[in-house]
Amino acid sequence: MYKGFMKNRSYRGMAAVAVLPLLAASCAVLKGKKTTTKAATPVVVVKPDSVKSAVKPYKEVVTSKAVTQKGLFTVHQLDSKYLFELADSILGRDILVVTRLSKSTPGAGNFGGEELNEQVVRWEKGPANNVFLRIITLISTADSTNQIYKAVENSNLYPIAAAFDIKAKGKDDNGVVIDVTDFLKGDNVVLAFTPAAKRAYSLTMLAADRSYISSVRSFPINTEVRSIKTYQGAPPAERAGLPGISAAGAVTLELNNSFILLPKTPMKKRYFDYRVGYFASDYNLFGDDQQKAETETYIHRWRLEPRAEDLEKWKRGELVEPAKPIVYYIDPATPKKWRPYLIAGINDWSKAFERAGFKNAISGKEWPENDTTMSLEDARFSVIRYYAATIENAYGPNVADPRSGEIIESHVGWYHNVMKLVHDWYMTQAAAIDPGARKMVFDDTLMGQLIRFVSSHEIGHTLGLRHNMGASSATPVEKLRDKAWVEEHGHTASIMDYARFNYVAQPEDNIGHAGIFPRINDYDKWAIQWGYTPIPDAATGKEELPVLNKWIKDSLSVNPRLWFSGEGKDYDPRSQSEDLGDNSMKAGEYGMKNLKRIVPHLIEWTREKDGDDYTNLTEMYKSVLNQRDRYLGHVLKNLAGVPQTAKSVDQAGAIYTYTPRLVQKEAVAFLCRHVLETQTWLLDTSILNRINNPALGDPLSESQTTMLMLMMSGGRLTRLEEQVNRFRDPGMYTPEELLSDIEAALWTELRSGKPIDFYRRKLQRAYVENLKGLIDANAVKGGIAGLIASMSAQQMMNSDMKFLAKVHLEKVQKMIVAAIPGTKDTISRQHLQYILYGVNQFFENKNK
Repeated sequence: MYKGFMKNRSYRGMAAVAVLPLLAASCAVLKGKKTTTKAATPVVVVKPDSVKSAVKPYKEVVTSKAVTQKGLFTVHQLDSKYLFELADSILGRDILVVTRLSKSTPGAGNFGGEELNEQVVRWEKGPANNVFLRIITLISTADSTNQIYKAVENSNLYPIAAAFDIKAKGKDDNGVVIDVTDFLKGDNVVLAFTPAAKRAYSLTMLAADRSYISSVRSFPINTEVRSIKTYQGAPPAERAGLPGISAAGAVTLELNNSFILLPKTPMKKRYFDYRVGYFASDYNLFGDDQQKAETETYIHRWRLEPRAEDLEKWKRGELVEPAKPIVYYIDPATPKKWRPYLIAGINDWSKAFERAGFKNAISGKEWPENDTTMSLEDARFSVIRYYAATIENAYGPNVADPRSGEIIESHVGWYHNVMKLVHDWYMTQAAAIDPGARKMVFDDTLMGQLIRFVSSHEIGHTLGLRHNMGASSATPVEKLRDKAWVEEHGHTASIMDYARFNYVAQPEDNIGHAGIFPRINDYDKWAIQWGYTPIPDAATGKEELPVLNKWIKDSLSVNPRLWFSGEGKDYDPRSQSEDLGDNSMKAGEYGMKNLKRIVPHLIEWTREKDGDDYTNLTEMYKSVLNQRDRYLGHVLKNLAGVPQTAKSVDQAGAIYTYTPRLVQKEAVAFLCRHVLETQTWLLDTSILNRINNPALGDPLSESQTTMLMLMMSGGRLTRLEEQVNRFRDPGMYTPEELLSDIEAALWTELRSGKPIDFYRRKLQRAYVENLKGLIDANAVKGGIAGLIASMSAQQMMNSDMKFLAKVHLEKVQKMIVAAIPGTKDTISRQHLQYILYGVNQFFENKNK
């Protein structure tokens, strides 16, 4: 939800991590170059014995002293030595290796349970009484019945990460026995850090004398290895500042490696469609009948199927229980009072799975603390891990079979201070309408409900769902104030949106929690239905495609609330994080009204007890400023906005359009009111004199200046220019009109003769500096103006906006010349004279 975990876990991505360092090292050797300590870290090929020994009888290797566990691998422990007995049925099978931290080092910023690495490996017999461990990097494939299959095979040789002597044949001549001790406790890309992760930790060599295997446990489909690994720290000049490195010159970590057997026959793929938000993996597919290679992209989802005996019931439309339900356990380290809410957030997804024909498909359970056969690191169990950390965050990854997208398991990361995050959001967005939000420590019931919604959001990610930042745009703003409607339908169509709370609702609307909190809603249920409903009549994923396409087209034609927009990182004003409603300006006005109701009470509402300092007041005032900036940002995206609606070739209409002129005019008017006019309601000296040292700057002034720069940035102006040229609608909003609207609102004192206050003077100087930067990026150095000028330079190089900016700068020059004689206020007159001097100098330099 709040972390950069939202990535495509494609095989291709893992391949790059595993293979590139090896290639870099190999190329250096082939070219006769000497490698240095700064070269890319090579893959370590582990060879436990330098001299090959003869294969011995089973009983001489696995003696009576061995402690044996049966499971995916039969594990034999002889004192500190570990042997893996690999059955013939395991050799050649795809096995997913997931490496997680069990215990981290203080100050590293990560915690036990977090994932470090994923690889797919195969054990296979070598040519000389040995066993190889290959890393499988599936980038390209072909059907074995095609002639091109030979070409694909000739182009792909999977790297060998480790080699092991065969110590004995397996019991009853089934399989082989190998010594894995040095491999398990050593430093290699399969079971430890990637080179990039090492650099991030400032680690160098493994300290073998301080590294050992803690335990090895084997289960039916997985074997779990836990080890302590100590690494030397980098030289002082290269250290990242970890306390362990500073104190001892080393870092000690506990790692857990899960070897998970992937299905012999991969689950049928469900192909990805950009109109429904799922995480996905892909690879290149070659075929004899192609004229170019295809990319097969398929979604991540759990294997959810009716039991064989229930299939006919399911086909008749009856709800049936899946053959294998999805179960999430709650970390026993979780405070007991929050566990029911985390479980409720999981169970809330049950209704969504009913749309796919399944009942009791998903559930949350407390971890059975007295069951010693269960391990939190066991890959058969999905867990919400609770981290004692001050990070204000939570995240929901999934571990998927890269051959098919089948989700194998998930470990949700839940940081303790996510409660502070939701507290500050809720107080800032809802204190005007909910008295329960008007204090620094919420009642357990309220905090529990906040935890519940975050739990649902994170579980959504583990089910395969991506963010849908445009979901809230399907709700008309006025419906957000309609008590009956919003309490029934919710303020956003998706829990996967970043639409925290209904900040549009006003106190007089009397809207309760049902209309304030997000919930699993229309889009979420439809997305689960689309991704998880079996299509038994289709033998392959490709055969499902016509059905899946029809589901999308039919559904979107009748319910616009099902629109998926993605992460909100494009130019579509409908697709934004933290926004509400179908009109940013109307929603923002209501949000500003509520912030204005909150600010006068901040001193009162942030006070906990006598003797406290003003930390609470400082943080909540900052939270108000941040919320105001969000409203401004939502509106800003309408300027030069590009609505983008994904469509297939059999759907009518364009994908890309433009934001209507009147909407952009409305956006500029909003920004002029809330940016260019001085916001006196935020300048409450009873607050500022308690929390803000005037010698350290004014956060409001910085916010105002930055927003003005963004309004008239070169990127925005050239985007408008391109749209006018593309769509050729005479009624479009133009760059000229944008600059004229800003100019008219910013320089009113030149016409009225009124004094120019402190905040307006800063804005006027910023406006002039930005125009200079648009004309010549090199003319503006330092500060926000210099940064934006340099960022816009490439876009402005051959743009008409250069001379448009020059025209407006000349216009301001003439306006100031005319206004100075009539300006009575001394500082205002001096301010204008200073601007005029700078403009004159600028033009003189340009004319030289």
